[in-house]
Amino acid sequence: MNKKILAIYFSQTGQLEEIINQFTAPLTEAGNIVEKLRIYTKRPYPFPWTGKAFFEQMPDCVHGNPTELQPFELKENKYDLIVLGYQPWFLSPSIPSNSILLHPSVQAILKSAPVVTITGARNMWISAMERIKKSLKEAGAILVGNIALVDKHHNFVSFVTILHWMFNGRKDRYLNIFPKPGVADEDITNTRAFGTTVLNHLEKNDWAGMQGELVKQKAVVIKYPLMFIESKATKIFAVWARIISKKKNRAPWLVAFKYYLLIALFVAAPIILTVDAIFFKPFLSKRIKQQKQYYTGVNQHINN
Repeated sequence: MNKKILAIYFSQTGQLEEIINQFTAPLTEAGNIVEKLRIYTKRPYPFPWTGKAFFEQMPDCVHGNPTELQPFELKENKYDLIVLGYQPWFLSPSIPSNSILLHPSVQAILKSAPVVTITGARNMWISAMERIKKSLKEAGAILVGNIALVDKHHNFVSFVTILHWMFNGRKDRYLNIFPKPGVADEDITNTRAFGTTVLNHLEKNDWAGMQGELVKQKAVVIKYPLMFIESKATKIFAVWARIISKKKNRAPWLVAFKYYLLIALFVAAPIILTVDAIFFKPFLSKRIKQQKQYYTGVNQHINN
């Protein structure tokens, strides 16, 4: 019997749409009914971005405030599998992604449904995924799989290239020196393999062990330096968002936040990582291993 699958997502640049298409290809080829639904916001976000427009989204994004979506219809009342595509903004689920999760029509079909999440991120997605987990749990969904595709280049390099892409609208090599921004074409194509793994479990209606198989396929890879930086930055972003949201004139505060990001990335982060590598990391190997195992999985901390 053919399965009914919904792949729902927002994609500003088209990258996440490419990922969704590759991932769902094996599901479609096996004869299943795959409904792909790209969501649009009622007030479109600019692309390419301007710096002002992009940083204006930070407080609402961090606070999880939704935006209004363009009307859409779901073809089914129930699905055998829901694929949720999302992207992180400011270490949180993007405003459109959060808006999808909070939409009444989506919440209705999430109840008791198995869900696979998939993201295309620069390199930090853990904090956003933790909030996605919480939203899915509140909706009564069953998270059975998580896939995180990232730009594998060095943090500094990917920062430069993503800004080139965001503010110029071109996914090409900046100055013909830097690599192409975003998730590599090869990695996007290889997402089909993850789709095949999900298909095998979908056909048996048995999700046990699937995330472990995806991890072995490197559908999720945790790099300690990025995990460490993100754990600190998420808390600081929350403080900035709280301060800025209370200001009548946000413009100077958003500029200050932008320069904070630059200083944090290029000055503070290397120093903090060096101190951690010398004084803390050598004595925390067991804890770090446990953290990596947790973040590559689909379980949720009890206190969340």
